[in-house]
Amino acid sequence: MKKIILLLIIILNFEYCYADNKIVYIDINNILNNSIVGKSISKHLQNIRENKSKEFKLIEKRLLDKEKDIIKKKNILEKNIYEEQVVLLNKEVSEYNIKKKNFNKEIEEKKVKYTKTVLNSLNSIVSKYVEENSISIVLPKKNLIIAKKDLDITNIIMNLLNNDLKEIAF
Repeated sequence: MKKIILLLIIILNFEYCYADNKIVYIDINNILNNSIVGKSISKHLQNIRENKSKEFKLIEKRLLDKEKDIIKKKNILEKNIYEEQVVLLNKEVSEYNIKKKNFNKEIEEKKVKYTKTVLNSLNSIVSKYVEENSISIVLPKKNLIIAKKDLDITNIIMNLLNNDLKEIAF
């Protein structure tokens, strides 16, 4: 009886070992950064940042000039007038900081929105690829320690994405 149970366990284990499970991995960050659509998103966001950065630098320069002017007039102005100007300057600086913070938040929201659009397309492409190639599991590269290069489908998926989605509407 023990021999029969042992034999069954061995047979079942060998059958399980020979199961054909195809496992691959993908580097999503590489695709998001190096695909055509990913590069266009980065370029678009960078252009927005650069244009706004010029505006922010002008505001900063104006505020610094105003501060220097107030400091120069410190001994000339009456104390209460000087303090009023300092309060007004601090208010302007505060408003500037809020504008800058809101702009950065807006850029991050746009980045997330655009990335979601790409990921939705990418999801359908990967799903289709998995079905066509009988793949059991797709793992993210960031969670791997070491793996064979031939299991990496990043470039294949990136090419499919580049053919499917060249750019998104901004």
